[in-house]
Amino acid sequence: MAFAIRPSDFHRKVRVKKTSNLVLFVVDASWSMAVAERMSATKGAILSLLTDAYQRRDRVGLVVFQKDRATLVLPPTNSVMLAQRALTDIPVGGKTPLSAGLHMTHQVLGRERILHPDVQPLVILLTDGAGNVSMTAMPPQDEAHRLAEQIASENTRCVVINMEHAAFDQGLAQALAEHLKAPCYTLHELKAETLYQTVKDEMDNPRGG
Repeated sequence: MAFAIRPSDFHRKVRVKKTSNLVLFVVDASWSMAVAERMSATKGAILSLLTDAYQRRDRVGLVVFQKDRATLVLPPTNSVMLAQRALTDIPVGGKTPLSAGLHMTHQVLGRERILHPDVQPLVILLTDGAGNVSMTAMPPQDEAHRLAEQIASENTRCVVINMEHAAFDQGLAQALAEHLKAPCYTLHELKAETLYQTVKDEMDNPRGG
């Protein structure tokens, strides 16, 4: 019995690998106007995002910078428990080593790209944009901007959350965001709930999407 096989009769199984996100929070914990209140509001948003990241099987990390150094408080993980513990007691005060925070951010992202090449990193930078401690002989702001440009050159998605009080805002967070090629939001515009949704939208819609 004759029969014909057409191209449309062939089927191919295609495996689609779900891309995971790495949400890296980078928090300026140095002294600034009303830092305690703003840190409290920010933590509420972060915890909501961490819960969502866990449900999506994404990974979360936390870098804190204050005084004269940056610290990887929470290496990238999918454990909400570890993340909540790290957020419980974050010290505040001291100078603002913004460059150190950005440098450690770049290092963490570099390691993650090697260990997890399919990961989609998203940096949530919480700062007023004012750095006053350098790692080199460069002026602090110039050094921070150069590091920000290095992060941006690798097509890393970033969101800057301006922690400066509106009455004292000199546009430093916005300037940093421009070097990062990132949007900049202020807390008086974004409460915990709307901040959560904004970052979630950023994760769901990669740059250029």
